[in-house]
This record gives sequence, structure tokens and C-alpha cells, in this order.
Amino acid sequence: MPELPEVETVRRRLQACLPGLLLRRVVVHDWTVSAQTEEELNGYLAGRRVARLRRRGKYLLVDLEAGPAAGDGPAVAVVHLRMTGQLVFRLEPGDRPPRFTWELEPDAALHFLDMRRFGRLWALDPEDEDGFFAARGLGPEPFGPEFTVAYLRDALAGRRALLKNFLLDQRRVAGVGNIYADEALFRARLHPLRAAGSVGPREARRLHAALLETLQAGIDHEGSSIESFIDPAGRRGSFQEILNVYQRTGEPCRVCGEQIERTVVGGRGTHYCPRCQPRRGGMAPGSRRRPGSARSIGRRGPRGELIG
Repeated sequence: MPELPEVETVRRRLQACLPGLLLRRVVVHDWTVSAQTEEELNGYLAGRRVARLRRRGKYLLVDLEAGPAAGDGPAVAVVHLRMTGQLVFRLEPGDRPPRFTWELEPDAALHFLDMRRFGRLWALDPEDEDGFFAARGLGPEPFGPEFTVAYLRDALAGRRALLKNFLLDQRRVAGVGNIYADEALFRARLHPLRAAGSVGPREARRLHAALLETLQAGIDHEGSSIESFIDPAGRRGSFQEILNVYQRTGEPCRVCGEQIERTVVGGRGTHYCPRCQPRRGGMAPGSRRRPGSARSIGRRGPRGELIG
């Protein structure tokens, strides 16, 4: 969190207000936000006007035009919000100190707030962008031409990893995180503990459609504000209001009425409907519940009561 829909919401909001503004100076308030020094960041970015905003997976990219001075070529700023990053477009950052600030002209500022301090900022030459993302092994964009049913089938083939972990692997598909993986698996009627390689051709087609539908719904609802997400104007998203399984442990499934269950996959809380997403065939090694195991939380007892 934030995931692809949240970052896309931020991109759209900033695309409406940043292009044409002059980035006068980058002020770094927390040196851990970038491996580059404030001087290096300003060398790439200061004195240039914002051209446009883009997104690759969960990364936000800001293209800047060449500056007026000789040698001041175009540049790309890359921001990763990670768990709690927020970009706020206003003159003052508010109650919490920002990790960095872009001082803009005329009379504007963009502040990066980040309570957990995991977010990052990079400044690049445009020709270095592909190498930057190649080094991070970023997979295809879900809405891009490379993410086809055929690609997904090939990527799933032979994988022993849990299906939930497969979806979270940014090398396989960019931008999907915990919330949208759970919701997409529910739409596809696939259990999160299935072995990725056990997904058949028809199931792969369902999963491909479910991923696109779920991510598009997240974008249409301007992100999910379950925890800290806000857009650059301080507004919350609304996708959390239509969640089918995520963080609905013990509540009735909106489709069949069965209680939603929770388990842990790769350290991530994972939510599913045991009736709509049955545990059948192709379960990954080690995924079957053992007696006394505490993997699953929110199961029902003989009288229907929640246990564990």
C-alpha cells in the first residue's frame, strides 16, 4: 500500500496541476529518502519545468524539460511511495514534517510525507530509465500490451509458488499488492494457496480478466484508503467501500454468504471465501493445514462461532 490504483490516482491528480510549473529547488529534510545528495538531486531537477507525469507499476515518474542553461538536459524524477508515502500539493506540508519538498514556481510546493519512512526519490537522465527498472526486475504493466493471457499462462507454468505470492511478485506483473491480489483472486474464484503452476488455461483467462477488472475498479474509485492513503489534495479513495474479502474476516461473503476467512501468506494477511474459492487440486507444497497449525485465522467452530 499504495498499489497501482493509488499511484495512478496520484498521477492523475498531479497531471492536472504540475505540468508547466518550474521546479525551482529540491529541499531534502530526511537524507534517508534518497541515495543521492540534495546537491545531486538539484543538479538533475532544479531549474526545469514539469512536462508530464507517468507511472510504471507502483513507481511515479515525473518528466522534466531541459533547463535554460547549457548542459541542463531533460530529466526524470522517480518516486516510490512504498507503505505510507503521500505527495501533497499545497504551500505548507501540514502537521507532519515532509521528507522532501519541491519548491515550485509560481507560488506552489509539493511535499512528500511518509510516516514509515520507506518511500524513496531518484533523479535520472532519461536514457537511464530503462536500465533503472531493468535492475529492479519490473514485470509488465497490467494494462500494457505485454500483459496478455498468453503471457500470464507462460508466467504461471511450472511455478510451485503460492498463487498469492506469484501475484505479489513484481517481476511477474507490476503494481499488484496485497489488497488487489486478494480481491482479484476472489473475482477469479481461485484459492490463494493454489500452486501457481496448477492454474489451467481457463483459470488463467479468468485470473487475467479479474486482475484487470479489480485494478480498474480501484482506479475508478480513486484508490483504497483503508489506512493512510490520500490523494495530493488530501482526499480519500473509496475502493474500501466495495471490498469483497480484504479485511472482512468473519463477515458474510457478498456472493454466497459464507464467512470470509483469513490466513497468512508470505507474512501478508490473506483473505478469501472458502466456498467461492475452494481448496481443491494443485495446492502448493506446505500449504495444507496441519493439526494445531495457526496459519488460518477466523475459522468457524461447530456452532458457527469464530475460533482462532
